[in-house]
Amino acid sequence: MDGLPQISDDMGSLPDLGGMGNMGDTGDFGGGFDLPPPVSRMPARLSKKAKAAIIVKLLAAQEVKLPLATFPEEMQVELAHQLTELRYIDKHTLTSVVEEFLEELEAIGLSFPGGLEGALKVLDGTISATTASKLRSNAGFSLTGDPWQRISDVEIPRLLPILQEESVEVGAVLLSKLKVSKAAQLMSMLPGERARRVAYAISLTSSVSPEVVQRIGISLAAQLDSQPSQAFTDEPPERVGAILNFSSSSTRDGVLEGLDETDKDFAEQVRKNIFTYANIATRIDARDVAKVVRGVEQDLLIKALAGATGEAAASTEFILSNMSKRMADGLREEMENLGKVKDTDAEEAMNAVVAAIRDLEATGEIFLLTGDD
Repeated sequence: MDGLPQISDDMGSLPDLGGMGNMGDTGDFGGGFDLPPPVSRMPARLSKKAKAAIIVKLLAAQEVKLPLATFPEEMQVELAHQLTELRYIDKHTLTSVVEEFLEELEAIGLSFPGGLEGALKVLDGTISATTASKLRSNAGFSLTGDPWQRISDVEIPRLLPILQEESVEVGAVLLSKLKVSKAAQLMSMLPGERARRVAYAISLTSSVSPEVVQRIGISLAAQLDSQPSQAFTDEPPERVGAILNFSSSSTRDGVLEGLDETDKDFAEQVRKNIFTYANIATRIDARDVAKVVRGVEQDLLIKALAGATGEAAASTEFILSNMSKRMADGLREEMENLGKVKDTDAEEAMNAVVAAIRDLEATGEIFLLTGDD
């Protein structure tokens, strides 16, 4: 608020209407009419805070929305006081304030963020998460800005433990501050009773003050920073499943059999993260088949369709049944002309179809079904 230079003392002001003409000491205007009260003058010297208030009012009149909520509270209060004290200013004064404001803007070569969080936001992606966490810890987490903005960028696996362990009231505030899609994902991961309690607590958040929400945000952000850094973003079952997705069927079956013997629960989690050609029939929406077919080269698609055997054959029939009859008949003819496909070629082609599906899923163009849908 103190960023504008002073304006000189000879700044123009509104004319004094109290001394118009030769009206006498009584203020009568011929027939005894009272003159209107004099218009309040603007002070010849305006403080920097007053000038800033003038600029804010001018921009507001032009429907320019300023991010004033990001300012410290005392600065927002002072701005409100300045706007309350100001009344009218003449065009000369307004022009002078705007000109000095523009001169100061033009003189700025580069601006830097205030506080640790602003600096870390600039450095995001250039320094490691471990270094950023240490800087916050060493600074005693003197956060400036909105902690919820940073919390909203945290991955769901890191937020879930907080939602599970904190009180339902804190959980309700957390979900209320996140995007609806992210909050819905987190809610779906909670046990039924816990989810119901958190949902009910959300109905009570209307009475929570902004100050309490801010303190909760700072506390949660501090907890997240105190968590040890993770070397991998995906959970172990997801990583093993991703590897086995593109392994040969014999390797995949052998690994799963071995996992069954050593850790049956882990083996079951891995299976849930595996998606193979055989899963297409149960985990792809029929309406998405056309997108999948377009994403695979024609020769690989024909090899995959023709080479699928056993459980995988059901996926071939599923694909052919969910496209136009003309296209399906053409592919069936190509499959007959191709004849028997070698196992290695069939495996490679089916993996190409799976890779195309994974790419579509990663870009959000399709969504895999759970298998129970």
